[in-house]
Amino acid sequence: MKLSNLAKRMIFAILIIGLVCTLASILYYRSLGFLPFMFGVCLGSAISISKVFLLERAVDKALEMEEKQARNYVSAQHLLRLLLTGIVLFLGAVVPQVSLWGVVAGIFAFQLALYNIKFTSKG
Repeated sequence: MKLSNLAKRMIFAILIIGLVCTLASILYYRSLGFLPFMFGVCLGSAISISKVFLLERAVDKALEMEEKQARNYVSAQHLLRLLLTGIVLFLGAVVPQVSLWGVVAGIFAFQLALYNIKFTSKG
């Protein structure tokens, strides 16, 4: 699958935001106590990146469909992305080795990357 320039920029921004959050937790904890937060950020960022791939694929497929079928397909894909987000948040809440706040930071990286792209794009 060939990614668009926008998707590549979003993935890069998600990775940078995850790295910044991890570095901030290292400075905050100053011990190995940052590891659960880092695991959470990695898990949340991985889901955010997979949501970029899923969104890219959904848009490409929807453009080839007729309107009603595309609307249903995009809605189903949106629910799938929400379900993935919910599963990861549940894992962050249940698994003691993964920080829920780290997962939240990784998931919010998607929205922050989107705003970053919106405000730094030319045009």
